Amino acid sequence: MYVFEKKKPWQKRDSGLTARIVVSFLVLTILYLVFMTVLVYIGLDFISIAAIASIMILLQWYFSDKIVLWSTGAKVVTKEQFPELHELVERIVARNGLPKPRIAVVNSRMPNAFATGKSPKSSIVAVTTGLMEELETEELEGVVAHELAHIKNRDVLVLTLASLFSTVAWYLMRFGFYGGGYGGRNRNSAGGVVLVMIVAIVTWFVSFLIIRAISRYREFVADRDGALMTGKPTKLANALLKISGTMKRIPTQDLRQVEGMNAFFIIPALSGDSFSSLFSTHPPVQQRVQKLMEMEAAMS
Repeated sequence: MYVFEKKKPWQKRDSGLTARIVVSFLVLTILYLVFMTVLVYIGLDFISIAAIASIMILLQWYFSDKIVLWSTGAKVVTKEQFPELHELVERIVARNGLPKPRIAVVNSRMPNAFATGKSPKSSIVAVTTGLMEELETEELEGVVAHELAHIKNRDVLVLTLASLFSTVAWYLMRFGFYGGGYGGRNRNSAGGVVLVMIVAIVTWFVSFLIIRAISRYREFVADRDGALMTGKPTKLANALLKISGTMKRIPTQDLRQVEGMNAFFIIPALSGDSFSSLFSTHPPVQQRVQKLMEMEAAMS
């Protein structure tokens, strides 16, 4: 007879966070259904455009790990080259029953880390030399566990699928601006063209905001799951504070060179004020630290 142990408060899922993710995907789905309905009404050959956009986004997803490694200058390293880093990753995956990812290192003084890959078995966790120099071992474990949580939760796939119709809307806008209009039963109707343009712009912009919100929620989930992997939320919180503090001392010009990779990093290379955080891929560090400290208090 099995006796199921009741989960402690800090082991339970954050119902509020889960609800926000579900609502975000629900709103995104409704938005896309409205978008498709308007396209069908106009008589646009939506299937062809969707097929082309789907192929492009799938190719982007398929080659995402290679693109990310090339863009950041990350190099996959062996255990002989970085034994301590490999052993640290091995300890975490062994404790949590996860496959070991490939390990990559970026020769950069900017302290940061990211994960990429199409599946847990083909994943890569990368850290910068600046991160290894800046953090203590347990803090580095917290950061690596956060990235492993992204892999476990298949966040690359989630965000790729969420952005599919946003990509379609983007191509429709470009086609409308540069392609001379749309075909279909209302191809000669200026009103039909304007309607499609308006719907495409609204769909793309609202999708952009919702996908960014989903990305921020996924960061909270990765913080939580990463802290559960190590059992040391405070160490991850300390790492986040150290990384964000060090980032402020790095010249803006250096940070702008990698700004395009913000969605992959554990801390964005550049972050703005409270208004611009609406467009950010990551929640404010202060909020992430607060949740981790609350989790630490619940565990003790």
